[in-house]
Amino acid sequence: MAACGLFRSLSSNFFTVLPVLTRSATLSPLRLASQPYFERTLATSCRLTAALKFTDKHEWIRVEADGIGTVGISKFAQEALGDVVYCGLPEVGTQLVQQDEFGALESVKAASELYSPLTGEVVEVNTLLADNPGLVNKSCYDDGWLMKMTIGNPTELDALMDEAAYERYIRSIED
Repeated sequence: MAACGLFRSLSSNFFTVLPVLTRSATLSPLRLASQPYFERTLATSCRLTAALKFTDKHEWIRVEADGIGTVGISKFAQEALGDVVYCGLPEVGTQLVQQDEFGALESVKAASELYSPLTGEVVEVNTLLADNPGLVNKSCYDDGWLMKMTIGNPTELDALMDEAAYERYIRSIED
């Protein structure tokens, strides 16, 4: 695993390191990785989930640089649902209050309502889900997002769980 991460780091920074490699072929990959030629770390946590905040109803929100929140469902929720076959999403312009129902997901096993993690206005919905609702299962934190919304009350973010707190919450409900 560490070797794969090191290889990804080395290969992604090849052109940065190329001058060093041509000067000295005796440098080991481990020595190269410890040098300041590499700006990428070998951390295994996913950049996409680093800033996620979760609700107790298994929705997540990621606040983008422009202040818009991208909303989806957690891996735990999509695994519990099974294969998603339909996504009912709100219309752009819909005003939501935190914990308002904004749509539903239907799967081969069950149906589940979707609840807004924050107060705000829907500015975009993931139109790819109309033809391919299975994206929610395949890529719940990336391509399977549900909607984007403005953030009307940023202090509501403080009441949501970070990734570590959400993992503890999942363990507590599984017991």
